[in-house]
Amino acid sequence: MKESIHNYCNLGIVLSMAYPSCIKSEEEYRCCLKTILTDPFFNVVELGSLPFASLKQAVPTMVETAHCTSTFSGHSLLFSRKLNINSLDESERALAVSALKEGIDEAYELGCSEFQFLSRSYEPGKEQAYLNALIASTKEICAYAKSKGSMPVVLEVFDHTIDKKSLLGPASLVKEYAQAVCSEYDNFGIMIDCSHIPMIGETVDEAVDPIIPYIRHVHVGNTLISDPANPSYGDLHPRFGYPGSENDTEYLASFLQKMKDIGYLAEGSSNILSFEVKPQAGEDADLVVANAKRTLLSAWRCVL
Repeated sequence: MKESIHNYCNLGIVLSMAYPSCIKSEEEYRCCLKTILTDPFFNVVELGSLPFASLKQAVPTMVETAHCTSTFSGHSLLFSRKLNINSLDESERALAVSALKEGIDEAYELGCSEFQFLSRSYEPGKEQAYLNALIASTKEICAYAKSKGSMPVVLEVFDHTIDKKSLLGPASLVKEYAQAVCSEYDNFGIMIDCSHIPMIGETVDEAVDPIIPYIRHVHVGNTLISDPANPSYGDLHPRFGYPGSENDTEYLASFLQKMKDIGYLAEGSSNILSFEVKPQAGEDADLVVANAKRTLLSAWRCVL
């Protein structure tokens, strides 16, 4: 495309992934956030639960001052407490729902435009039971978010068998799940990530086509799954073109083409397209972010 990709979406980046050092101190968090907010390439910064309570006032002020928007990931609320939102144990499922409701409260306090979460582990052969539990939890979360305002809720699709080993997962399950939730709630959608698609073992078409009506957020990134012994194996989001990895310019171009073909990337659209990239051992975060931006622009030039 000759036109700027900025005309087709709002570009964002996941703060804690691009700049893992942000959790070291309040000063470091402010510095990393400012690096993103002062870069006009980005209109969206993706946040999570703040690592320091003292940042509660500063962060939304910084985002607003920079004329950006923010989203909120509730993933860490489940990871840190080892909670399963699709648990078959009702008490454990309730704890997970409660944790995500706390996240929704924080997201509203920070002025975020969206709340994100993910499905968790499952026992092979019992996928339907876990799916039913996930649907029940999601409806509770959607109802809670709606009771407090207009912030939408999205579930991010992860790998099914490699790293996070999340229930969702394969497109067939995602479709059944999204249909069930969206039949009752209009504040819900699905987030896809092109770095997770190879881990699921699906092509872009296989991952996207069944769930087109439900896609509400898109991440782009990379993964390395060719060598389980590699320190970057799994869901660690190495830079594009990382040695032995799956995704580089050509793959990203095909993914962007698909997003344009289905209308997610469209002229004048405000849909979010965010980087989820992480510096690997010894790498400089700023260089990894520069890699992501450069690769995206190169890939976009290949889109018709």
